[in-house]
Amino acid sequence: MINLIVATHGPLAGALLTSSRMVYGELLHVFTVTLSEEAGIEGFKRDFALTLEHAGRDSDGVLVLCDLQSGTPWNVACQHAFSPSTKPPVAVVAGVNFPMLLLSEEIRHLTDVHAAAIELLALTAPTLVKAAPVLSVQPDDF
Repeated sequence: MINLIVATHGPLAGALLTSSRMVYGELLHVFTVTLSEEAGIEGFKRDFALTLEHAGRDSDGVLVLCDLQSGTPWNVACQHAFSPSTKPPVAVVAGVNFPMLLLSEEIRHLTDVHAAAIELLALTAPTLVKAAPVLSVQPDDF
């Protein structure tokens, strides 16, 4: 079983989780940690370690979804992911978005966190689309 941490600058992580409740209800496998100006980088490091400890309990791995590659949440998550002492294993992905969070339900049953990360990216890729006009009218009741 895979648990997730959404790690972002500012309140984005909490907002994504709050919004997901409107669609899926509670996502008990998802935890959040945010970088705030008040707590700073050292506070984020402390909060991330505590969140990782909690998310790692009774899981086969923790997948961290960050908002931005090379930002503080990414860097801190990678420090844990690449440390041989981190248990359970951690994988890190950048570019968290709403569909990615919702689709995390589809990979939760996996036991290899690195395979789960690859699968989640594959599931999410088709959700990134540009709107185009539709030539036929579709009824509102799909």
